[in-house]
Amino acid sequence: MSELYLEVITPEKVVVSQEVDIVVAPGTLGEFGVLPEHVGFLSGIVPGELRYRLDDKMESLAVTTGFSEVFNNRVSVLVDAAEMVHDIDVERAQRAMERAKERLAKDRGSEDIDFLRAEAALRLIF
Repeated sequence: MSELYLEVITPEKVVVSQEVDIVVAPGTLGEFGVLPEHVGFLSGIVPGELRYRLDDKMESLAVTTGFSEVFNNRVSVLVDAAEMVHDIDVERAQRAMERAKERLAKDRGSEDIDFLRAEAALRLIF
């Protein structure tokens, strides 16, 4: 049995709460991995893929921005949104990507377009 506990939490729900063997997450300084007995640290989380393994099964989540804490064989990840990769609606993601590209193609002087939000949305789409 594993000695590492992973929690992935969004404002709406707890996405993952279980023991795992390893966690690999997209940190602000690059991807990082955590095994049992890892030294404690804090990191920002950037949009990307968070992976974890239990026994021989690897799982993946798409995550947005947030923070993580590694302490005492526990990895806590607090993000704005997270979704299991196998649950992602590809058509919805493609439509969102097209909307973000259309917004970014408009004149930067336009007051009705939130360019920072559109750029962030485009980064979230795999």
